Amino acid sequence: MEMSVFNPSEHQHIRYNPLKDEWILVSPHRMKRPWKGQVEKPSEENVARFDQSNPLCPKATRPSGKVNPDYEATFVFENDFPALLDHGPSPDSDSDSLFKSAPAYGTCEVMCFHPWSDITLPLMLKEEVRSVVDKWAEINTRLGQKFQWVQIFENKGAVMGCSNPHPHCQVWASSFLPNDPCVKDRCQRKYYEQNGKPLLLDYLEKELLKKERVVLENDCWVWLVPYWAVWPYETMLLPRRHVLRLQDLTEEERDALADMMKKLLTKYDNMFEMSFPYSMGWHGAPTGKFLEGDNSHWQLHALYFPPLLRSATVKKFMVGYEMLAQPQRDLTAEQAAEKLRNLPGVHYKQSGNAENQKNTET
Repeated sequence: MEMSVFNPSEHQHIRYNPLKDEWILVSPHRMKRPWKGQVEKPSEENVARFDQSNPLCPKATRPSGKVNPDYEATFVFENDFPALLDHGPSPDSDSDSLFKSAPAYGTCEVMCFHPWSDITLPLMLKEEVRSVVDKWAEINTRLGQKFQWVQIFENKGAVMGCSNPHPHCQVWASSFLPNDPCVKDRCQRKYYEQNGKPLLLDYLEKELLKKERVVLENDCWVWLVPYWAVWPYETMLLPRRHVLRLQDLTEEERDALADMMKKLLTKYDNMFEMSFPYSMGWHGAPTGKFLEGDNSHWQLHALYFPPLLRSATVKKFMVGYEMLAQPQRDLTAEQAAEKLRNLPGVHYKQSGNAENQKNTET
C-alpha cells in the first residue's frame, strides 16, 4: 500500500510550544466536517454612545456609589468587585504537601479606553490608541513597583464573557507569579542559558525568514500567528528589538504599536464583518522583586485569543480532549495567517467612506 506524503494542511500532527513546554494536536482534516453544534447569537452592535445607567460611562454612578468623572480620554479606577485585595489574613500553613496554600494579595483596576460606548479600538483615532498604550505602560510601572506580576488584559465581546460593551480592559496585579508567566519565565530562561539569545527574538528572526505565519509588520512590530497557536485565529504581537516591559518602549515604538493595533484589529473585525470578540493580554518580564534581577531572557509580547472558528456564530470549544489531554486545533496556523493577510486593511464600517473619499480625490 502506497503511503501518502505528509502535508501539514491535510494530515494530523503535533506541534511543540517552547514558551510553555507543551504540545498541541493539529487536525486540519476536521475542517471538512459539517457543523451541527451550538450557534452563537451575533453580538449586538447598536450600542448607545452614552447611557447613564452604564457604570463605565463618564459621570455615571457605579454600583459602589462612586461617580465617574466627566473623562475625555482614558480613565482608570479600582475595580468595585476585585478578585484580589491588598490586605487580609493569610491561610494557615499545612505541613502536608498535598494541601498547600499560600497568601495571595493584589489589586484590580479597570481602564476605560474612551468616553464613548459605541466605539472600539480599531475605530478610534491613532492618537487615541496611543493614549491607551501610554496608560498601559504607566499602570505597569506604577503597580509593578509593589507587585510581582501585572496582568493587563481585555475581554471583548459577550462570547468572551464581557458584560459591558464600553471599550475597556482590566488589570490584575498580584503578589505572586501566576501559572502561565511562571512557566514562560522558566522556559525562556532555559532557552537563554542554552542559546545566549531570548527565545522569542530567535523565533521572530526565523518567522521573518519563512514568512508563512506573518500577517502584518512595520519598522518596530511584527504581528503573526504562532506556529504553536491553539485558538483558530490566535495571534502574537512582537517588538522587533529586545524589550522587557511596556514601559521600556520608545516613543517611536509606541506610535508604531498604536498603528499596528488599529490595523490588526481592523482585520479581525473584517473577518466576519462584526466586532470580533477576543481575549488579549500583555506578557513581559515580571516586576516587584524581579525588577532587581536579570530578566534578559524575557521578551515583551501581546497575545490575542479569538474564539470564532467558522463564522460569526460558530466558536471553538475547549472541552473534552482539550480539558483532559492537550490542546487541539483544526485550522492550521499557516491557513489562519493566510486568511488574515488577505483581509482588507480598511474597516468594513468605513469602507464606503473610504471609497467615496477615493472617488472624490480622483
